Amino acid sequence: MVLASVAGVALDAALGEPKGWHPLVAFGRMAERLEQRFNPAGGGWRSHGVSAWCLAVLPLTLLTWLLSQVSALGWAVEIIALYLALGLKSLGEHALPVAQALRLGDLALARERVGYMVSRNTAELDATGVARAGTESVLENGSDAVFAALFWFLIAGAPGVVFYRLSNTLDAMWGYRNERFERFGWAAAKIDDVLNYLPARLVALTYALLGRTWSALQCWYAQARQWDSPNAGPVMAAGAGALGVSLGGAAEYHGELHQRPQLGEGPPPCARDIERALNLVYGGVLLWLGLLLLWALFRA
Repeated sequence: MVLASVAGVALDAALGEPKGWHPLVAFGRMAERLEQRFNPAGGGWRSHGVSAWCLAVLPLTLLTWLLSQVSALGWAVEIIALYLALGLKSLGEHALPVAQALRLGDLALARERVGYMVSRNTAELDATGVARAGTESVLENGSDAVFAALFWFLIAGAPGVVFYRLSNTLDAMWGYRNERFERFGWAAAKIDDVLNYLPARLVALTYALLGRTWSALQCWYAQARQWDSPNAGPVMAAGAGALGVSLGGAAEYHGELHQRPQLGEGPPPCARDIERALNLVYGGVLLWLGLLLLWALFRA
C-alpha cells in the first residue's frame, strides 16, 4: 500500500488530470440524471437522496473492490484509482495562474482564473479579495482533493478512495443548503462530513507543523468552531494561522452576501500567499509519504 501511494502521487505529479476524458465527468452526468429522477423540481425527500446516493456510489465501489481482487489487475487498479482521485497537480494548475495574474497587475484575468476555483462571485473582487479566495481554495481543496483521498486510500485501498471521491463529488453537486437540495442533498452532505472528519484534522495538524505552528494551533482552537463547516473550519483556521494571514470576511455566493468570521491572524493575503498555501499542500504530501515510508521500514 505504501509503494502504491507513492506511485499514485507520482503519476498525478507527472500526468495531472486526464486531458481527454475523466471518469468523474461521466459520474457527474450520471449523478445529474439520478437527481432529475429522484428530485424532480426540488421535491425529493431525504429518503430519495439516500436512494440516489446508494445507486451512484455503491455499485462503482463494489466494482472497484472486485477488480482489485484480480491478481493480475489488483496492483494497477490500486495505483490508477488513487491517481484518478487525486487533484494535486490540478490544484497547482488552477492556483498558480491566479498568483501570476496578480503579480502582473492583471486583475481581470486574476478574477477569471480564481472563478474556476471557487463558487463565490468574483466579478467585483479587488486584488486582496482574489488573493483571499485563491488562498482559501488551496487550503480547503488541498484537504478534500488531496489529503482525504490519500487518507482513505491508506485505510481501504482502491475501494476506499473510490468510495470517498464519489461521495465527495456528490456533496459538491447535491450538498447545497437551498430549497432544491436541502432535503434531497442531506445524505450526501452528512456522509461527506463524516468521511472528512478525521482527514480534516490531520490536515490542520499538518499545516500547523509546516508553518507557524503555535499560531496555527491557537487559531484552530479559537476560531474553527465559528466556521459553518465542521471540517473546513479546522483546515482553514490552522492554514491561515500557519501562513500568518487573515482569511474569511464578506463573500458573495449565488447572489447572496455572506458575512464569514475571520480566520487566522495577520495581514490579508497577497499573490505570494497563494503560492505559500500551495507549498503547505506540497510539503504536507511529502511529509505524509515520508512518514509512510518510515513506517514501512520500521515494520520491515
